[in-house]
Amino acid sequence: MTAAMTDTAAVTDSAAPEPRLHHILSNGLTLACFEWRAALRGSSPTVFMVHATGFHARVWDQVIHHLPGRHVIAVDQRGHGRSEAAPFGSWEAFGRDLAGVAAAFELQGAVGIGHSMGAHALVQAAAFESPRFSQLVLVDPVLLAPAAYHLRPVPAGTLHPSAGRKNHFASAQAMFDRFADRPPYSVFNRQSLRDYCEHGLRPADNGNGCLLACAPAFEGSIYPQARQNPGVVASIRALQIPVLVVRARAQDPSILPWDPLGSPTWPGLAGEFHHGRDRHFSDKTHFLPMEDPALMARLINEVAPLPVA
Repeated sequence: MTAAMTDTAAVTDSAAPEPRLHHILSNGLTLACFEWRAALRGSSPTVFMVHATGFHARVWDQVIHHLPGRHVIAVDQRGHGRSEAAPFGSWEAFGRDLAGVAAAFELQGAVGIGHSMGAHALVQAAAFESPRFSQLVLVDPVLLAPAAYHLRPVPAGTLHPSAGRKNHFASAQAMFDRFADRPPYSVFNRQSLRDYCEHGLRPADNGNGCLLACAPAFEGSIYPQARQNPGVVASIRALQIPVLVVRARAQDPSILPWDPLGSPTWPGLAGEFHHGRDRHFSDKTHFLPMEDPALMARLINEVAPLPVA
């Protein structure tokens, strides 16, 4: 798998460690990756973070602030944040993207942290590049019962309602003000929501305000393909490393057309891994990493404690 890397400085809050922005050529496209505490690379296992659909690498900032002493790489998936957008045939493409990133950084024994669709992709990346990961934490992964992948596929070109979401904002503050009291964003830690807004926009081409960095049409094309990647089942069963499956509260069927705060994860998933464990947080939502960054950091530290000096 070919991969190449260049890097430039990335700007973040002056009170926090400053990540370095790398541009990775992987699987035929350029992906943006943020490296925190680069001087620690190789001193302990890298924490490799992958976000959910519609978000970006910097939604992990508040979790990372709770992980002092950690070398961290957070990825903008294709079509998100500062990464290139490109068509895809199934979610397997996102896994191959991540596998190329892991190879470009020459990771060995990294701790992979994935959320939602990002967790699905991370499972495949770890199967494609198995020596590069020592264990995984999958936060409310979009991973279904094996039989679900054999149901009739969603018609080609089907878009999720997110394709019609508001795309233009006067500023990051305007985006924050609009979302602060609206679910699902209303459950976010306030600074996590600010990070999402601050790093989730790009200047509009006409110079008038900002557009979402993940275009609504691209986001809307991802969700309908959730069960159209049967190869992920083989990837799950191929992994020989410890895997922690973190599940949020169950979906509430009374919330129509669907409950965005409920878990999409098959409750039996952990049992499909050779070394899987299940943690169920019935008081947390699908957006746990942004809802409770401190808890997310504690889970990471529990599965992969830093070596004692």
